[in-house]
Amino acid sequence: MDLQALTDKVLKGGRITKEEALYLYEQPLSELCESADGIRRHFCGDSFDICTIINGKSGACSENCKFCAQSAHNHTCAEQYPLLPDEEILAQAGINHGQGVLRYSIVTSGKRLSDGEVDRMCDVVKRIKEEVGILVCVSFGLLEEGQFRKLKEAGVTRVHNNLETSRRNFANVCTTHSFDDKVAAIRAAQAAGLTVCSGGIMGLGETVEDRIDMALSLRELGIKSVPVNMLNPIPGTPFEKNERLTGEDMRRIVAVYRFLLPDAFIRLAGGRGLLADKGRGCFESGANAAISGDMLTTAGITTGTDMELLAELGYRVEIGDE
Repeated sequence: MDLQALTDKVLKGGRITKEEALYLYEQPLSELCESADGIRRHFCGDSFDICTIINGKSGACSENCKFCAQSAHNHTCAEQYPLLPDEEILAQAGINHGQGVLRYSIVTSGKRLSDGEVDRMCDVVKRIKEEVGILVCVSFGLLEEGQFRKLKEAGVTRVHNNLETSRRNFANVCTTHSFDDKVAAIRAAQAAGLTVCSGGIMGLGETVEDRIDMALSLRELGIKSVPVNMLNPIPGTPFEKNERLTGEDMRRIVAVYRFLLPDAFIRLAGGRGLLADKGRGCFESGANAAISGDMLTTAGITTGTDMELLAELGYRVEIGDE
């Protein structure tokens, strides 16, 4: 087993095993990242998928996720408000569309939206499709298949629902819902005909094996859009003292994920603004997608800054996996 042999295996359509991924994780960083970027070019070309999000409903969440500023179980200064007015969600869609963003995601706090809230969001999505034209993604929690079908009929193209971490580590992160609850919601969205964006957060106290196990779960679920978040330890959360990962940590994770998920859009997401290079190293190590602009409760990187960087790196911003 060596790096070149495993690279060739992937390029020829083979699948990396867990043992091989653990081996890759220990390889010299520069060689690992160079090989991963070659795999990205082979399977995805220079396509780059960029999206933005709006915090459509904030705070007072019933779930006890230990990383989250919006959990009612944690003691943070996160803003609390119900669903934003329709006009505000619509206006932000227009602003993002005007900046060249191709995907716009409405994200809400809480375990799941109610039927009434889903119906209202369906009306908003229809207006966005008619009046703006940008692709709409949603992150509305652990919905059921019928609710996902309503959203698809309204014009939603993709659902976001992070696994967050491995099955083994999940109970160390959240106990008010389970890993299986996440999987059930993902499968329900897929059954409704929606594509799914799902990944996790690095720096939750997980092991290297946990990181690889999560990627293998995503591969089994057929996920082609994989957000890789880096924990921003927020004061007032149980993970506020977790050690922050480094840029090298993130490059290594992204590179190994590229080996495991060769044709996926591996998306730098939350925490990218903490990196000194704002993610450039990861975009040269296999990542080919990003969430731009502000995150849910923390500041992000402006869309204009991202567009300049992507042009410099030779990427083409276009829709991936529809």
